[in-house]
Amino acid sequence: MSEKMMRVALLCGGKSAEREVSLKSGNQVFQALDKSRYAITRYDPRDDLPRLARDADSIDVALIILHGRLGEDGTIQGFLDSLEIPYQGSGVLGSAIAINKIISKELYVQKEIPVAPYVVAERGKEVSDEKILKELGFPVVIKPEHEGSSIGLSIVRKIEDLQKALEKAWEFDARCLVEKFIEGIEVTGAVLGNEELEALPLVEIIPGKEYEFFDYEAKYTPGATKEICPARLSPEVTAKAQEYALRAHRALHCKGYSRTDMIVDGSDIYVLETNTIPGMTETSLYPQAAQAAGYSFSGLLDKLIELALHRS
Repeated sequence: MSEKMMRVALLCGGKSAEREVSLKSGNQVFQALDKSRYAITRYDPRDDLPRLARDADSIDVALIILHGRLGEDGTIQGFLDSLEIPYQGSGVLGSAIAINKIISKELYVQKEIPVAPYVVAERGKEVSDEKILKELGFPVVIKPEHEGSSIGLSIVRKIEDLQKALEKAWEFDARCLVEKFIEGIEVTGAVLGNEELEALPLVEIIPGKEYEFFDYEAKYTPGATKEICPARLSPEVTAKAQEYALRAHRALHCKGYSRTDMIVDGSDIYVLETNTIPGMTETSLYPQAAQAAGYSFSGLLDKLIELALHRS
């Protein structure tokens, strides 16, 4: 790298339901970036897109620290492409695919990546409780098609609670995923790289006893969830889960980095979903996995910037 400082646009905030998480992540990323190497300017896409466009010619690379809609769905990626600003992570295609839980499931199945049995429920079309009972049994997990951070998600244990949970999910999307609930160990598999991919150590996720699952509060309340890295799995199961994370990354056309959530039930592993912009506070799951692989938080950000600049 030349002695000239690299000009970095740090994008955080936005307009999604995960705005506050994005702002927190953005603050920690700003603190961790090496100020001797980077001249950093922050932009909040909720308010600052005109300024970002005006500044485009003076920006070397963007770090997108956004979650959810208008940040993780390909929208901001397309905007940056039009401005010819390189950025870390997946492009328009991979971002748009991965944020869509239903299309992601279809591609996992096509690539023979194991998933929990599921059906799709669409607002305005009759959804038979009996069909769900027959195909999936109970409990089931209901997820809106696009939301992250477990927003709009419910675990339904009784058939009489099903319609209320569907209505909750339909507040966010016209379609939702109804998925068989798999009891097991929740792990997440981080992937790093462009053409040559590195599977990072798995993180095991143990929500506190007061949480039914790894929901929004369990994710973002300090001390609410215990995380263990590397996950306490056999070498054989670990290798299989890491391979599924790599396959999911490729199946969804991800670039740069991703984090795939899975449930381990004995020797069986079920892929849940893939995140193209994982949480990036220093204690978030992806930086924990990177640290176990030898990357400091600052070093991880350096690596993501390097990958952004060399992405084909």
